[in-house]
Amino acid sequence: MVAADAHLTDDHSSALESQFGLADRIVDEVALANSVARFRERGIRLPTFAELADPSAFDHAARVGDADPGAPDARNLWRVHWYNDLSAGRVDVPDHAVLPSALTGVESPIIVVFGDRFPMISAHKVLAAYSCLAPRIVTGQFDPTRHRAIWPSTGNYARGGIAISRIMASRGVAILPEGMSKERFDWLERWCENPDEDVVRTIGTESNVKEIYDACNELARDPDNFVLNQFAEFGNHLGHYEVTGRALGHVFETVRQSTRDDDGRDLRLAAFTSATGSAGTIGAGDRLKDDYGAAIVAVEALECPTMLENGYGEHNIQGIGDKHIPLIHNVMNTDVVCAISDCATDELDVLFNTDEGRAYLSRAKQVDDATIGALAHFGLSSTCNVLAAIKTAKLLDLGADDAVITVATDGGAMYGSERSKLIARRYRGEYSHTDAAEAFGRHLAHVSTEHMVDCTEADRRRIFQLGYYTWVEQQGTPFALFERRRSQQFWRGLRRYLGVWDELITEFNDRAEHP
Repeated sequence: MVAADAHLTDDHSSALESQFGLADRIVDEVALANSVARFRERGIRLPTFAELADPSAFDHAARVGDADPGAPDARNLWRVHWYNDLSAGRVDVPDHAVLPSALTGVESPIIVVFGDRFPMISAHKVLAAYSCLAPRIVTGQFDPTRHRAIWPSTGNYARGGIAISRIMASRGVAILPEGMSKERFDWLERWCENPDEDVVRTIGTESNVKEIYDACNELARDPDNFVLNQFAEFGNHLGHYEVTGRALGHVFETVRQSTRDDDGRDLRLAAFTSATGSAGTIGAGDRLKDDYGAAIVAVEALECPTMLENGYGEHNIQGIGDKHIPLIHNVMNTDVVCAISDCATDELDVLFNTDEGRAYLSRAKQVDDATIGALAHFGLSSTCNVLAAIKTAKLLDLGADDAVITVATDGGAMYGSERSKLIARRYRGEYSHTDAAEAFGRHLAHVSTEHMVDCTEADRRRIFQLGYYTWVEQQGTPFALFERRRSQQFWRGLRRYLGVWDELITEFNDRAEHP
């Protein structure tokens, strides 16, 4: 399995396969045969992780054809990567923006890579869903003829899971808090076969993750329900390490090349910022640290500061669940922890997505039209990531040759209802030039380094140990496996699964095509 296999008990090996999603063998030949037959019948072919990391490795037109990127078409599996544009074509470099200092107030280039180019859900969480389910199918753990796929989430992962389930010829169930945005539920209503049964609304909002776990545990009593817990599925970590990490590296190299001049200037990748949420996306930071030495900055909501202050309260930065430390978070490789207020993300969302707000940015701050246009592709967690990048540049005293990279996980289109509620509540239904100026002044002009920790080893140990209650005491993770995650040897050992799974995917496709 991962490292020091000889010291693993049977129970530990079982937990690695069942809870962690780390199988490197065919677990159930009957289930695998059922999947092969189902995929052959439906004409479904799975991309490898290597192909999603580098889509130039396959013929886009041959694989995608004329598939509608918004439809439950199996060919859209070949679009589950960062190399899509808004018109569903393939691009040579992932779509991104380099934010100017007129907006950020710092000299450091802040590079934002857009996640709303992903198919079906217009959010990068569809990659996480694929990364969790595909290994379970090709190892014979998940049987689409028998199992319902259970997708616990605060929104986008559940939507991604429903999309991936549907095009992989299985039934999916979304579990998410009832207080999430209306757009999330509208999408689920359209995509679920039976929304009354397949959308489970738990109590609370973004911060109520335990309630999601409780619902999963209840459903798991039925052996025909298969829980794909993004917070514990290491396929989520590995998919982002390989696919997202390589895509971000490609974007950085592109920006780096464009900034080189005759004076020998060379851009350095100083940091990567990511709200933790499930801790899937932040796995890309491990790749960027391996390749470039980039600092990894973990971001959370100030209104519920779990890593900073052990977790309390609730917030509205939708997509970054909290009050626990995900099992797949490589805490001991994290360099900085940063908290962002949902007041900032809420108010900047209005600034970025209203006519008055955009006019203010253009006229008063001389922000260029291309940047203003790009801001529509920032969802709430995206803005959170950008603000964390600004704070990181200030904390680490970065200059013009030090880039910070981050991702816009989804776009502003997913939060229109939240925006309308805020305008009605806070601005009495009318957003003005003064409101725009105040939002800019509060949240962009005077970004501070408050609510940040430049982590010591003691800080990392404290955050790591916060996970004990959730995973060992509540979810039954064997203590020895929980502890193994302290060592970077464990995380390096995970990387071999990518090659194993790609081989199994290739064999699976061959069996489906050649009975």
